[in-house]
Amino acid sequence: MSARRNQRPPILPTDQDAALARVSSRTLAACIGHGPSVRLRVVDGNDEIEVPVAALRMLVDILANMAEGNAISIVPIHAELTTQQAADFLRVSRPHVVALVERGELAHHKAGTHRRIYFKDVLAYRKHRLTQGKMARNTLAEQAQKLDMGY
Repeated sequence: MSARRNQRPPILPTDQDAALARVSSRTLAACIGHGPSVRLRVVDGNDEIEVPVAALRMLVDILANMAEGNAISIVPIHAELTTQQAADFLRVSRPHVVALVERGELAHHKAGTHRRIYFKDVLAYRKHRLTQGKMARNTLAEQAQKLDMGY
């Protein structure tokens, strides 16, 4: 499965789209209850649809990001990324991702001669790195306090 299958490129929302998204996200957020689904009425078609609450939460997040002027892209968790796509997501160079793969720090598999990385593995790597960074900052802060460095 390719990460790009049935996926449109992200487009920055216009000011008008952002304003509409701001109002829509607030309205939809107020509809989220405690049950497993929500029933919505579609005015244009006069239909009623049932939507999983999880999907409604994602839609609220999408609209909130659009309201802030952010472009949004949805990637399935089991999508296969190229090393360049993984690098773009991690905001590092492709050679750095290749080095991570070769050192065994980032799980991958081969599709013919090409390396492919599951998006879930990229997310796991990012989470691990963020945790390591937080632990390192905490250790440095503790050392600075013990040495009375004024931090």
